[in-house]
Amino acid sequence: MSGDTWIVLGASSGIARAFARLVAARGDGVVLTGRDRDDLEAMARDLRVRGAMQADVLQFDALDTAGHPGFARECRRLAPGKLNVFLAFATMPEQEAIDRDPSLAVHTIAAGFTGAVSVLHCLAPHLEDQQGGRIVALGSVAGDRGRRKNYVYGAAKAGLHTYLQGLRSHLFASGATVTTVKPGFVDTAMTFGRPGLFLVAAPEAVARAALAAAEKGREEIYAPFFWRFIMLIIKSIPERVMKKLNI
Repeated sequence: MSGDTWIVLGASSGIARAFARLVAARGDGVVLTGRDRDDLEAMARDLRVRGAMQADVLQFDALDTAGHPGFARECRRLAPGKLNVFLAFATMPEQEAIDRDPSLAVHTIAAGFTGAVSVLHCLAPHLEDQQGGRIVALGSVAGDRGRRKNYVYGAAKAGLHTYLQGLRSHLFASGATVTTVKPGFVDTAMTFGRPGLFLVAAPEAVARAALAAAEKGREEIYAPFFWRFIMLIIKSIPERVMKKLNI
């Protein structure tokens, strides 16, 4: 047992579930957070069987930014050892739905960017105080380039990527690390049934890559790794060409 505790933000997502199982199996403590308390309680029972040092549940709403300071203090109370953070929440409506209802654009940015910045900024001082720890946050390849089919979701992730770069620098002197994980297409409820998906990865593979990167103190990874090369090509497409492509 490492004595570490992982705060899993958005624990009901497929990648977060897989990540929680990984760290539980090696004896870490886990605090599962999200809105569906019944689902989280069932997960906590499963993690205790898998070997978690502890498995607690906290209610969390990314949009309730006023409640984030108190939430962060409760996370610190439930983490007797070193506190670490795994952030995995976002919302991704279809771009066509957003274009019909602009309020969905506001909600997508509020959940995926504003909510993430708010809660991480409340948790970061605890990592500074303990002089170490890890933050692992799920970004997305969508944040690397504005594309017609998901540019609002991509904007939320692009903003998150930039914030994580700054947070990484801010926490460097304390010994805490910040790892940005940029998955490609992953087989989760968020992507189920969406057309045009290819090279779809399993949540467990992304979770393993995320944990390995965090343990090495990596700043940024693509998961699976080959998305780095795919996105290098997409980012190199001139704007005059990109705007003509239906991607």
